[in-house]
Amino acid sequence: MDHLTTSSQTPARPDSVDLVLLADPRGFCAGVEMAIKALTWMVRAFEPPVYCYHEIVHNRIVVERFEELGVVFVDDVDEVPRGRPIMLSAHGSAPEVVAAARERGSFVVDAVCPLVTKVHHEVRSRADKGYTIVYIGHDGHEEAVGTMAVAPEAVHRVESVGDVAALPDLGDRVALLAQTTLSHREWAAVADAAHERFPEIWTPGRSDLCFATTNRQAALVELAPRCDAVVVIGSANSSNTLALERLARESGCVRVLRVNSAEELPRRADGSVDLHGTVGVTAGASAPEELVEDVVRALAPRDGVEHLRVVDEDEYFPPPRNLRELVTVIDRFASLGLGAPPTGSPTAGDRDLPASVALRALA
Repeated sequence: MDHLTTSSQTPARPDSVDLVLLADPRGFCAGVEMAIKALTWMVRAFEPPVYCYHEIVHNRIVVERFEELGVVFVDDVDEVPRGRPIMLSAHGSAPEVVAAARERGSFVVDAVCPLVTKVHHEVRSRADKGYTIVYIGHDGHEEAVGTMAVAPEAVHRVESVGDVAALPDLGDRVALLAQTTLSHREWAAVADAAHERFPEIWTPGRSDLCFATTNRQAALVELAPRCDAVVVIGSANSSNTLALERLARESGCVRVLRVNSAEELPRRADGSVDLHGTVGVTAGASAPEELVEDVVRALAPRDGVEHLRVVDEDEYFPPPRNLRELVTVIDRFASLGLGAPPTGSPTAGDRDLPASVALRALA
């Protein structure tokens, strides 16, 4: 575990924040990094408007930033004028949505997280082999909707132990799959009930739960008991953010706040933040690092910031191939038009460019 303390010059006061404990990892996961950078390339490559099916990620600030740049988010591909570029969100889309987008759009980029794609493949494969699938997921969540649409006749969605008990007799060929952004605590009890109900149930060799979600929760479990308050940064429609909020309470912190930005922190009459002592800060997988920086700045901890690290993340998902090829072609033509040789692949340094930096540059 890595602890790094940064000193602060804030004058002492009895009701001030003494220390910020900053969770590592936090914020953007590899799938969100990929999706956001892909949409920034779409914005640069095409004249507005660029259309996106559903919110690219579940974060209000990110969505508003793209809207300011001419991106239009729609909940039905039929809302997209024919011949316009379309991006499909990181949560994954139903097969018929993907087909409709390809029929309607001039250029279509599917920014689905590879971990969600893995679950889609598992649903299709198990259904083709005659399995009935018990799928643990939240009602109405885009990822769950898209995943169940892969084989709707074979999937039963459950969200609680009671839901498992209410399932009909599903026979001997039953598989258990899950929404990637569930917390381990949300998943574990329901999975145990499914194993008890269907002793021969098939499960994938590698958990469906997102490693980034699990890592952020592990950091929070270490952090929360040491804090007088925990601030979770992220939007109300972000499943993994809400899981962090619940987990902070379950881990022993008596005051937990979920905020979209520093502006939503509680304030005293003099404008100072109404928190004291040690404050933990983390962020959901769709929250930009700039929001974390703003929150820490507003908390103004007297004794600085201590980073609590439980694991290093180095996963990287490259942008979709067709978008990489498009950007390379655009770069080649632009270079030739200026009488200069092509610069090589403009996406070569993508791994080293954080999505938060790319998003901030667009603003």
